[in-house]
Amino acid sequence: MLRKLRLTVAILALLAVTLLFLDFTGTLHVWLGWMAKLQFVPAVLALNVAVVVALVIVTLVFGRVYCSVICPLGIMQDIIAWFGKRGKKLPYAYSPAKSWLRYVMLAVFVVACVAGVGSLAALLDPYASFGRIANGFLQPLYQWGNNLLAYFAERADSYAFYSVEVWLKSLPTLIIAGAVFVFVFVLAWRNGRTYCNTVCPVGTVLGFISRFSLMKITIDEEKCVGCHLCARKCKAACIDSKNHKIDYSRCVDCFDCIDSCTHDAIAFRVAKRPAVQTGAKEKVDGSRRMFLTSAAAVTATGLIKAQEKKVDGGLAVIEDKKIPERATRITPPGSLGTRHFYQHCTACQLCVSVCPNQVLRPSGGLLTLMQPEMSYERGYCRPECVKCSEVCPAGAIKPITKEEKTAIQIGHAVWIKANCVVETDGVECGNCARHCPSGAIQMVPEDASNPDSLKIPAVNVERCIGCGACENLCPARPFSAIYVEGHERHRTI
Repeated sequence: MLRKLRLTVAILALLAVTLLFLDFTGTLHVWLGWMAKLQFVPAVLALNVAVVVALVIVTLVFGRVYCSVICPLGIMQDIIAWFGKRGKKLPYAYSPAKSWLRYVMLAVFVVACVAGVGSLAALLDPYASFGRIANGFLQPLYQWGNNLLAYFAERADSYAFYSVEVWLKSLPTLIIAGAVFVFVFVLAWRNGRTYCNTVCPVGTVLGFISRFSLMKITIDEEKCVGCHLCARKCKAACIDSKNHKIDYSRCVDCFDCIDSCTHDAIAFRVAKRPAVQTGAKEKVDGSRRMFLTSAAAVTATGLIKAQEKKVDGGLAVIEDKKIPERATRITPPGSLGTRHFYQHCTACQLCVSVCPNQVLRPSGGLLTLMQPEMSYERGYCRPECVKCSEVCPAGAIKPITKEEKTAIQIGHAVWIKANCVVETDGVECGNCARHCPSGAIQMVPEDASNPDSLKIPAVNVERCIGCGACENLCPARPFSAIYVEGHERHRTI
């Protein structure tokens, strides 16, 4: 019964979290958004004390149930392991814990967070890793299926579905997501929960807490016949059936061992404290000492240029529009600024998945690799859209209202005279001024002494909010004649 209950809750949780990344409309977040906020690392970064305390209390009472029923990457590993062990009567075996590796990986994660190396911390966060896999591989399939339904619906005079553009947001992020998936897949297929118990920092933290949990899976030595079936079914490789011991720091409470025991020798019950033996010497765990004294040294991939967008002009193909070199990256309204955003962002791609204007895309920069940034080649940040602030579970983008967004300045427009059609073609345009939602751009005569001269844009940087409408709608190619330069700290105007 415990195993069936765990499987039911885990499957529902996995479906809910996956749908959050597949839904490009953002409507499902109204009902399922709380699932993203339950994830451990985003809750810690968002300083969501209620969620963190709740998860710690649950772990202290029941053990590492988080890893079995809430963490999407953990549940995905269980599914892969189930297929991997099919046809194998006794697929697993007990192995000692690689504690030194676990604590070194945790130290690397903590140091990366403190040092502000968000790309490295994001690489080790299990929820963010699953998000990148879902966003990079599952969402395109979901969108293609939606477009197929839209194709047939249109021919049936129905508007139940609408077609969306499927595009590659970031090749480096896709490659990293694919590499992580292959790595996790191989480990889960061969050895079950190896990734959770050797690499995952969340598993290490919760594993340490679960050693003191109230309820544990225990072995009744009087009933045990030494068949070792429980150890052979344990995908965490944490049951030493020969000595009737269980490593609770690695046990994820999957209850497979209870289901496989034919003599009722294993049960999930309130654990008894072991009797203290007089004169027994305390055994020092060297891995803890290593965790406290080890230093993390990491290297990352080289600087990779962000993907450029291809523009379809309708009847004629327009030259590709290139991404301008910005001195400061643009972060979404509600992120307060670059420092706050990159310190809290786990690069889970949830905001990228729901952005309806195709403005957010994963960064290719070294220190911000995989973390979203704004670029205006495919669209601009519409003042009435606040979806990214509604879905962010880590507090990197604070919730804001539509009214607040219209007054948040995330950057300012900069006009490049050499790129403007007034200079290159000798014709008037005014596209940037016509579409500026904040009225920050005015067209003024190029020659102040001649009112009849061609008009050029003049930017009022005090009114500009950095939405990118001017950059996106500028007809100049390959670089826009006007682009947005980001602000390190956002301000309200």
